[in-house]
Order: sequence, then C-alpha cells, then structure tokens
Amino acid sequence: MDSNATGNTAGNEAGDAAGGETGQVAVAGGGVGDRRALPVPDGLDGLRLDAVIARMFGLSRTAAAQLVDDGQASVDGTVRGRSDRVGAGEWLDVRLPPPPNPVRVAAEPVPGLLVIHDDDDIVVVSKPIGVAAHPAPGFTGPTVIGGLAAAGYRVATSGAAERQGVVHRLDVGTTGIMVVAKSERAYTALKRAFRDREVEKIYRALVQGHPDPSSGTVDAPIDRHPRKPGLFAVVAGGKPSVTHYDTEEAFRAASLLSVRLETGRTHQIRVHMSALRHPCVGDLAYGADPVLAGRLGLARQWLHAAQLSFAHPADGRKVTFTSPDPPDLAEAVAVLRRQS
Repeated sequence: MDSNATGNTAGNEAGDAAGGETGQVAVAGGGVGDRRALPVPDGLDGLRLDAVIARMFGLSRTAAAQLVDDGQASVDGTVRGRSDRVGAGEWLDVRLPPPPNPVRVAAEPVPGLLVIHDDDDIVVVSKPIGVAAHPAPGFTGPTVIGGLAAAGYRVATSGAAERQGVVHRLDVGTTGIMVVAKSERAYTALKRAFRDREVEKIYRALVQGHPDPSSGTVDAPIDRHPRKPGLFAVVAGGKPSVTHYDTEEAFRAASLLSVRLETGRTHQIRVHMSALRHPCVGDLAYGADPVLAGRLGLARQWLHAAQLSFAHPADGRKVTFTSPDPPDLAEAVAVLRRQS
C-alpha cells in the first residue's frame, strides 16, 4: 500500500509539472473512466509497464495488467506489452476503468468454517474449500470475515473496511488454519510478526512424482506471471521467496510433503513446486495432471495449511494451532496408499 501511495504522489506531481492531460472516456467493459496522460517519473524508470501503471494510479498489479491487455494504455503513442520496460520521461497515456462499487462485508454463515480457538485478542479458524479470507472485487462467494460476523464474532477495526482483522490470507482453493485479530493490539502485533517472519507456517502438500532430494529448500524469486493473468511464476527480479520441504510419505505417483514457508508470497508453494516439475496434485493452473486428479477424485489442489505457531499478542507465550486434513484430501491419500 505504501508503494502505491508513493507512486501515486509521484505520478500526480509529474502530471502537474508537465501539464498532464485528464478527461473522461468510455472503457472496455462498459462505464466511464478517466483518461490520464503524463510522463513516467524518474523514480519508476526501467520498471515493467504494468508495475508503473499500478504505482502511478494506485491499482493492483492484476488490474493494471488487465488494463494493458485490453489496449487501454500506450507509451509515446504505441500500445506496449505488460512486461515491457518503460523509461523516465516517456509519455504514458492510460484510460482508467471506472471506480468499482465499494466492497462490503456480508454477514453470512459459512458451512464448514470451524472455530478452533477464541479469546479476547484472536480467533483461530479452519477455513473450508471455496472460501476467501475477505471480500474482494469480482468475488461473490463466502468469506471468513463474513462467516465470523454472522456467528457474532467481533474483529479488530484496523485495516481496510473489507479486510478488518485480517493479518494473513489463504487462497480460496486452499484449506486450513487462519488467525484473525479481534483486538487492535493483536492486529498490530500479528501484522508485525508475519512481516518479520516470526510466524511458523506448516503446510501439507501432495505433489506429483518424487522430489529429488527428498528434503530441500527452494529459494527462487516470485512475481506475477508474465503471460497468464492471475497466476504467478519464478521470475528474475521477483520478490525473494523461500520454501522448505520434507517428504513424509512416497507413493507410486506422488509424494506427501511437509512444507514450511519462510516467506509468504501469493501461491508460493504452488509456484515453487511447479518450478521443480512436481506441481501439487490437482493444481491444473500450475501444470498438474488432470488424469491423476480425476483418479483421486480431486477438484482442487492438494494443499492444506496444517499448523500455525506464533507469540500470543497478550503475553508473548508461544501458541500452536493445527488442522487435520479435510475429507477430500484425506481420501486422495487413502486411494494412493491402497494403490501403492
């Protein structure tokens, strides 16, 4: 958020200084958006076009990339690709989408959302499949925050309205342990702990084949996929990302791993395992075999947040919370055991 704010300020100053143009135009997908034309600030020299647009106009990288893909951005009068590098002083012409409707938290019961622990500072849940951590534009399904609200739990008021109390997230298709802050001191302490890598996060992942070595560390930077919107990849110059894994059990076609995250990038385990050519079973977006997934009855990636350990915000004592494999993942492993 800080980088977006900084980029936005830099962009506005550059536009004011150069007499940047603004106006309203129709944009792809309907509605009316703003046209902005201004030079690229010195501080963004050499960055990717989608990154420059995201930082100058306060958009997410996904939204900025989609805008470029839709032909709503040009550099010096030429439509460029999202991964093209742009230089300071080049003239950027962007047609911004209309502002989205405000995202609101809907207090709706979430079947399968299990509260594991609750006290004055935190509530720990086991998140089921198909549930997002919090509301987001374009997502209309159930959320952890909405489910807690429906069950009468109050959460911290820190953070954006739709993300209040949220200190970390799990993918919609990933099940397992999540902690939500109820008090303001818990929100501050847990956000800092996750940022400083003081939280131990253990996942279980069933991956295709047999990683060699059977235990190891993947240290490879991750950024948005250069060609596939919504996905991520190992990319030179991406954010530092470190994943430690140990093989717990090997089957004929797959291996069950215990995975510890040193960093917490979006899709990190899925990206790193795919980069090793051992994608999570059922993770079709990252190259998994659909035949094996079908044979095991999996409709999503075999990935589960099994354990979370951290210093309790109230008194600093270490607390650990665990979640067993959900039925669909447990059954897939049972099938492999019977066939091995």
